[in-house]
Amino acid sequence: MDLHFTADVADPEEMEAVDLCLAGLSVDLPSNAGGRRQYLIPVLHAIQDRKGWISPGALNYACFRLQVPPAEAFGVADFYALFQTRPHPPVTVHVCDDIACRTRGAEELCAEVEAMLGPQGESRDGHATWHRSPCLGLCERAPAALVVAAGSPPRDRHDRDIAPATSGDILTAVVGAPVPQPDLAVSVPQMGQPGLKLLARVGRVDPTSLDDYRAAGGFHALRRAFEMGPAAVVKEVVEAKLVGRGGAAFPTGVKWQGARSTALPRYLICNADESEPGTFKDRYILHQDPHQLLEGMLISCWALNVHLAYLYIRGEFPEAAKIAEKAIEEARAKGFLGKNILGTGFDVEIYVHRGAGAYICGEETGLIESLEGKRAYPRIKPPYFPAVLGLYQCPTIVNNVETLCHVKHIVRMGGAEYAKIGRPNNTGTRIVCVSGDVVKPGYFEIEVGSITFGELINDFCGGMKPGRKLKGVIPGGSSAKVLRAGEKYKIKEKAADGSMVDKEIGLEDIRLDFDSLAAVGSMAGSGGVIVMDDTRDMVWVLNNINNFYAHESCGQCTPCREGSLWMKKITDRIVAGGGVDTDPAVLKNVADNIAGKTICAFGEACSWPTQSFLAKFPEEFSTKSLKPLPPPMPPEYTSEEIIEHDQIPTKLGARGAGLMAVDASK
Repeated sequence: MDLHFTADVADPEEMEAVDLCLAGLSVDLPSNAGGRRQYLIPVLHAIQDRKGWISPGALNYACFRLQVPPAEAFGVADFYALFQTRPHPPVTVHVCDDIACRTRGAEELCAEVEAMLGPQGESRDGHATWHRSPCLGLCERAPAALVVAAGSPPRDRHDRDIAPATSGDILTAVVGAPVPQPDLAVSVPQMGQPGLKLLARVGRVDPTSLDDYRAAGGFHALRRAFEMGPAAVVKEVVEAKLVGRGGAAFPTGVKWQGARSTALPRYLICNADESEPGTFKDRYILHQDPHQLLEGMLISCWALNVHLAYLYIRGEFPEAAKIAEKAIEEARAKGFLGKNILGTGFDVEIYVHRGAGAYICGEETGLIESLEGKRAYPRIKPPYFPAVLGLYQCPTIVNNVETLCHVKHIVRMGGAEYAKIGRPNNTGTRIVCVSGDVVKPGYFEIEVGSITFGELINDFCGGMKPGRKLKGVIPGGSSAKVLRAGEKYKIKEKAADGSMVDKEIGLEDIRLDFDSLAAVGSMAGSGGVIVMDDTRDMVWVLNNINNFYAHESCGQCTPCREGSLWMKKITDRIVAGGGVDTDPAVLKNVADNIAGKTICAFGEACSWPTQSFLAKFPEEFSTKSLKPLPPPMPPEYTSEEIIEHDQIPTKLGARGAGLMAVDASK
C-alpha cells in the first residue's frame, strides 16, 4: 500500500498521545475487520485532546501506526465537526443555537460570548475561541454550551457540560474552575416517584457505583436471562411487542429474529448518538444509570449470541463517555463482563466509541461506517441491512439506548406482562423530553398512549408561559412534521361496541403513542417534543431547522446535499426581508424532490419540516414573500462584487470543517 506521507513530523506529545491511545485499545479485532482502520477516530480524538487540533505531522504518525493512507485519514478528520484540521486554540466553547436554545436566549448568550472571547472562530489570546453548535442534547436546560479544553492527558480532560449556560459559567470553565451543575430534580421532575421503570434509579443511586445498582435490583434480570436461554429471551421480546425508541419504531423482536437466522459472527451496537434538535432522552440514562444500559446490552448479547458489542456515544457527550467507561471497567472487574460471565461460559466485551460531531451517525449504517473509521456515509439498503450485512459485513443489531434498557424490564416482567402496559401495538413506557415555550421543560417517563399533548403540556410541564397561547408542537424531534393548535384532526377510534368510528380532535387531545401521531400525519419519532407559543415566527423556526439539516447533510446524495442548502438559503432570504412571491412554491418543490430520493432517511428528515410548516402555516410564508425579484445578497454574490473584491469569504458546506477564502483574482 502506497501511503504517500508528507514531510510533516509529529512532536513528542502528539506521538505519545497516539501511542497511549493505541495501547489502551484492547479490542481483539476479528479477522474480517480489515486492518486497524477502526482505530482511526479514537486516535484522532487522542491527538486533538492534546493540542486542540490535528496537525499534519500528527496525522502522518497516526497513519503510519494504523497503515491508513493520509489522504483518506484527512478526509475522515475533515468530515466530523468536532475535529479541527487547522491550527486552533486549546479551549473551545460550543454554544448551541438550535431551536430549543434559540427560544430561550441562545442568541443573547452568543452575543455575550462574542464580547468576552471575540468573533466566532477567532481568538484574542490564542487560548480560547467559540463556535455556534448544533444541538447539544441539553434542550430542557437551554441555553446550553459545552466547554472542551485540550492539553491534559486523555483521561483527565476538562470536558464539561454547561447547562443552563451563562457567560459567567462559560468564563469560569474557560479558566479551568469547576462549574456547579443544576438540580437534577428540575430536569427530571418524576425523580423518586413509584411506578417508574427506566427512571426508577435516577437520583436514587450513585451512577458510578455497581454495588448501589445491584442493591437496587441490578443484574437480577441478567441472571434470569441466563436461566431462560437465548431463544426464550428473544421470544419474550417478541411477545412484549417492543418497538425501537430511536425514531423508526421498528419491532425489536423482528429485527432480532432476522439476525439470529444468519451466520456468525454477530455484533451489537448501542446507538447513543442522539443528535436531533429537541431530543435528549438518552442522556440522563447514560449519566445517571449507566449500569441499567449495560445490563440491557448484556442480555441482548446473550440472546443474540454476540461476543463483541459497541456503545457509540455522540462526541458532544464527553462526560457520558467517561461514566460509561467507568461502569464497564467496574462490571468487568466484578465478573459481569469479559470471560465466563457469572460462570456461564459466555464471553462478551463492550467498548465505548466516541463520535466526533455528525448527526448522520444516528442513521444505523452511517454509524457502522463511522465505527469502521470512515466518513459516515449511509449504505444502500438493500443489500446493506445491518441485521444481514452490518459491521465488518457481518450480521449486526443496532438498537438505541432506551430500547436496550427496556429489554432488561421485559426479561424481569415477562413479555406478556410488559405488553399490558400502554395501548395495543403501543406497549410499554417511553421517555418524552419536552423543550421550548413551556413553564417547566423536562424529561418524563410515561406509559405509551396514556396521556394527551394537553396533559403533557399542562399537567407535566406547568402549562404555557404566562400570557401566551399554544401555537404548534413538533412531536418527535425536529424532523417530525409540525402540528398546529386550533386545527381539527380526524382519527379512527374504537367505540363501545367494538366498531371503528371517525372522530375529530384538537391538538391537545392527541395521544402520545406511535399510531395516533401517525394517524394525524406526524410521528412519535425520538420523543423530543418541542412546544411553540403564539409569539413564535414560524418562518424563523423553519429557518433554524433548515440551518441544522443543511449543516448536517453528509453530502453523499445530490438531492439532499443541494436541496437542504437551497431550503436554508431561501428561508434565510425570507427571514432577512427579501422573500420573493414564488418562494413558498419553490420551497415546497425543493422539499418534494428530496423526500424519497436519497440513500437514507435524512432526505425525509430535512424535507418533512419544510413540507409541514408550509402546509400548516401558509399565511406566515406568503405575507413575508412579496417581492417580485430577489435582492442581491450573500451568499449569492453578483459578478460586480467578485470583480470589486480580491477575496470572497466562503461559508461551511455540507460536513465541511471549514473552507479557506476564495481568491477571486486568479
